[in-house]
Amino acid sequence: MKRGTNSLEVKKINRNRVFRYVHSQSETSMPDISSALDISGPTVLTIINELKSAGVVKEVGELKSTGGRKAKAIASVRDVRYAVGMDITKNHVGFVYTDLDRKALEHERIRKPFRYEELYFQELAELLREFIVRNRIPEEKIEGVGIALPGIVDRQKNLLTDSHVLGIKEVSMEKWAAYIPYSCELLNDANAAAITEDVCCKRYDSNMIYLSLSNSVGGAVIFADEIKSNGGTEVSTENASMYMGNNWRSGEFGHMVIHPEGKMCYCGKKGCLDAYCSASNLAKLEDGNLRAFFEKMESGREEYRQLWNEYLSDLSIAVDNLRMCFDCEVVLGGYVGNYMGPYIGQLKDLVANKNIFGGSGEYVRVCGCREEASAYGAALYQIEKYISKI
Repeated sequence: MKRGTNSLEVKKINRNRVFRYVHSQSETSMPDISSALDISGPTVLTIINELKSAGVVKEVGELKSTGGRKAKAIASVRDVRYAVGMDITKNHVGFVYTDLDRKALEHERIRKPFRYEELYFQELAELLREFIVRNRIPEEKIEGVGIALPGIVDRQKNLLTDSHVLGIKEVSMEKWAAYIPYSCELLNDANAAAITEDVCCKRYDSNMIYLSLSNSVGGAVIFADEIKSNGGTEVSTENASMYMGNNWRSGEFGHMVIHPEGKMCYCGKKGCLDAYCSASNLAKLEDGNLRAFFEKMESGREEYRQLWNEYLSDLSIAVDNLRMCFDCEVVLGGYVGNYMGPYIGQLKDLVANKNIFGGSGEYVRVCGCREEASAYGAALYQIEKYISKI
């Protein structure tokens, strides 16, 4: 506990600990909570009564007797709040909604080319409204809307400072939310997808690099709770924090130089990872259709296979560099990450040959969430913010 923590802060911390414990169980009892969290029985009783009054926990019957009086079963109210996530891309808008259970209850992707016009923002709000109505989400229970965007997002200012993909700079949250009647927050799309991976797909509590391989290359750095620092972190989940950097530009892995004086990158440098490993480098052979690229490659097209082998070789350089810098697992997401499963063994062999510390490349894996990961993460961030305030 931090030095100088007063009794009100202790009460708030214990209240949140109790809720999180109840929420982590299908059902539990006050004696179990007291034992698990080392909090006195009377204190647990007081907190549970407060949480029941707030409508976030409820009694759900009695637990089986172990000899003696049956304990009342306590469970969290999973549908007390909902959150919606949106993912804005150059050509589409993705939607996901979830509740406190943090499962994706529905997702949808709609073709909607981006235009920096007032009409676009009006239409965006209408698409959101239709998604909410179609899924019968109680509007009074919507905690907020997370908006994931391809670009650098200043979370303190709630500002999209720069997006090469969308061709815009310095666009505030107010612009995106002008026609949306809910609390809104902006997140970088790769950061949002990393939240999804951390909350829903992480196989064990460890540090993680999320490498997003979409039409631009980006990523995120997630530190497990035990090494969470006081500076540079802002976006947090229950067990981890995301390192944001001093200027909200962490995870811009696409602009690591992997081939000095190589291909020109849109940023003005030569040899950036983005110039070699963006999804568009593959999809360009099929007029932007990435699925068609992999289908043609699997059908035996040598030109496609050669390009894919070059792609994996370049990607292995970046993955090895990330491993050397952060010494943790590297998760591949984004558009290409969704197709990487059948080829992950080939990539592991390439990175294993580069690893000076040995190993089989087991530290690199494919993302677990393949459907609207950025929109999902934007919704999860809203839910986590709500839970942290209980």
